[in-house]
Amino acid sequence: MSRIVFALIWLVHLLPLRAMAVVGSAAGSVLFWLIPERRAVTRINLQKCFPQMRASERERLARGAFRAFCRAFVERAVLWWDSPERIKRMVRIEGLEHLEAAGPRVVIFAPHFAGLDAVGIRLSIEREMCTFYSHQKDPVLDRLLYDSRTRFRPQPKIASRIQGLRPVVRWVRDGIPLYFLPDMDVGARGAIFVPFFGVPAATVLGLPYIARMAGATVVPCVARMVPGGGYVGRFYPPWRDYPSGDDANDVRRMNAFIEERILEMPEQYHWLHKRFKTRPPGEARFY
Repeated sequence: MSRIVFALIWLVHLLPLRAMAVVGSAAGSVLFWLIPERRAVTRINLQKCFPQMRASERERLARGAFRAFCRAFVERAVLWWDSPERIKRMVRIEGLEHLEAAGPRVVIFAPHFAGLDAVGIRLSIEREMCTFYSHQKDPVLDRLLYDSRTRFRPQPKIASRIQGLRPVVRWVRDGIPLYFLPDMDVGARGAIFVPFFGVPAATVLGLPYIARMAGATVVPCVARMVPGGGYVGRFYPPWRDYPSGDDANDVRRMNAFIEERILEMPEQYHWLHKRFKTRPPGEARFY
């Protein structure tokens, strides 16, 4: 079944970007009703994070999140099979001066917005990068995602999460920027509970840990999906006095930055993920 789906996506990638965006958004509108578990997860996340928002507005955001997620998935076909030139046309980068000003050792902090992969692969065309990779259950999807993230580098620097942080710390020390996505719930190990929109969320300590161990500067980079097709990856000024030595304060700062960006484009965040899956001891599960 997955091979048929990816064959259809291959055909879609021959379309103009505007048409691909329409197809992806339409698929998201359909899948909102076909995947009840993720629909429920999305609704719960939005209710927890925006309890004061009208239910009708949260429902609008939930549907928008599905459309953004599916559109980004369809547009990955460009990243999988198209030329570097088309990827550059699809993804515009802003604020590169902030990355250049950060020094030789950099951690690019990239939250889970819809255009996350597009921006990361766009950056990898022109500069060596390192990152983590989580293997997918579907072997076809796993191969496509891995190959797309490594296709422009003959000797890719990509570490499985099973390998831990040591390989990427070494690469960052050697001057290879890390494209890091630390805002998912991956369990209690290596995480502490800090607020995310006022809700205690298991938040990994990887960002301050890697910055400290590698002597690196953290530079945020946020992907924004553009209406009608394409993305903008925007770099923000490097974080000063980070890490501070207080892990709780450092990851709270990370979450606060994500909250600010979410309020700018709430439907583009990855609400389909079980962000609050891990709960403090004694607290009931959300999902």
